[in-house]
Amino acid sequence: MSIFAFHSGREIPPFHPPGPPDARRVSSIFLKEIFSGGGDFQLRAVWPGGERVPNIYLCWIDGLTDSSQIAEDVLRPLTEARRLAGANGDGERFRLLAHGAVFACAMQERQTVGETADDLLHGCCAVVFDRLGSALSFEVKSAAVRSVGAPTVEKSVKGGKEAFVETLRANTALVRRRLRTPALRVEQRAVGRRSGTDLAILSLDGLADDTIIIELRRRLDALDIDGLTAAGQLEQYLTDAPASPFPQLLHTERPDKFAEELLNGRVGLLADGLPLGFLLPAALPAFLQVAEDKNQHFLIASGLRLLRWAALALSLIFPALFVAVAMYHQEMIPTRLLQSMIAAKQDVPFSVAVEVLTMLAAFELLMEAGIRLPDPVGDTVSIIGALIVGQSAVEARIVSPIAVIVVAAAAICGFLMPSRDLGAALRLGRLGLTLLAVFLGLFGPALGLCLLLWHLAGLESFGLPYLSPLSEGGFIAGLRVLLRPPLPKDKLRPDGLSPEDRRNQK
Repeated sequence: MSIFAFHSGREIPPFHPPGPPDARRVSSIFLKEIFSGGGDFQLRAVWPGGERVPNIYLCWIDGLTDSSQIAEDVLRPLTEARRLAGANGDGERFRLLAHGAVFACAMQERQTVGETADDLLHGCCAVVFDRLGSALSFEVKSAAVRSVGAPTVEKSVKGGKEAFVETLRANTALVRRRLRTPALRVEQRAVGRRSGTDLAILSLDGLADDTIIIELRRRLDALDIDGLTAAGQLEQYLTDAPASPFPQLLHTERPDKFAEELLNGRVGLLADGLPLGFLLPAALPAFLQVAEDKNQHFLIASGLRLLRWAALALSLIFPALFVAVAMYHQEMIPTRLLQSMIAAKQDVPFSVAVEVLTMLAAFELLMEAGIRLPDPVGDTVSIIGALIVGQSAVEARIVSPIAVIVVAAAAICGFLMPSRDLGAALRLGRLGLTLLAVFLGLFGPALGLCLLLWHLAGLESFGLPYLSPLSEGGFIAGLRVLLRPPLPKDKLRPDGLSPEDRRNQK
């Protein structure tokens, strides 16, 4: 029997309980042994066709299946006298059930306990014939899942209002609705010895580079972990440099953006239980682009892109430059501004370095509190921290107004980043540059930026340089990163993704 068995339009990987795979013949006793201690495992004897035939059992897991479907589509036709009455032996009953006596649309024959248990864990019920050592699995999944809603993080004015959910098959359907082509390949596999989390690799045949798909398969096969329950876990196992704070996989909650990147030649990854889609390979410019860019006029979209790049630079270096200039290079400050800063600083007992570092730490505390607390409480904490505490600190001469303005401006610029992971990396880099500025003046931020550039230039994402196309694409490619050309003129896919078909339109 093949490693993967086709089941309801998808491949179901074999069940892997602790220890070696169970290759014993199917038996109700063995199934009870595997699920011993599981209060949700259900097993009942049935009489097919109303005849008193022993050793035929119906098994399912409560909560993963729809009880009404089991009753109407499986149990009712199984016990109706006119359907199976008079069948000569279990072999004939097995063939009748396999060829349409049961109403369930998806059916699979199983011979081993491991395969049958895996089907039960994927929302199937099984009719077990103990004397034959075989079973029939019927798909009766429960529909008690979260419905498709609007995006909560990547909001859009002109774009779609659908977001990924925690159900893998619902997410693949959302992508299918936007890419109605048989060229869309959906390859499914499982990760986790104990969790058995389903993953789906999505790509467009004729566009995606096969070497990227092969490398992704290799890395997924190399995962030898108990379970996969969070998005960050998958990302850390798949990236080339997990020690780097910069994100190396694109992730989105929007099916339209996911489909758009598949059309560009990227490879997508969806995981059951995660309302996110991962895209690879990823480069730094991709984290500064949003799906809304293609829904707007090219001049407006280009201006917003330039604004994001400027916000990235200001968020990273603004506090460090302020500390370096205020502490070591006051001659660079205009006279009137310097006089205003001196007047505001006269009654403040702390140095500029202490002020800025304290404000950066206070900002991180407030933001973390706003995220972790419930929405109404989090909003209240943010208002109290930003207005009351901040204003009181300035009036009490604990910090100077200019320090508050600098840190607040850097924080606002960080909020412009479409990727929250990139914003977190920038906050970490901002703190490092500020510390270097405290000890080395302007030489500190200059050294820090050189080290940061060296680090980014050495990163790769599935063979794609992290600074692509800025690093090797030339002036025109770099200009296309900063400015979005009119869509009728944008006829080529990104060259760094190595798509088999470069042109996206005639």
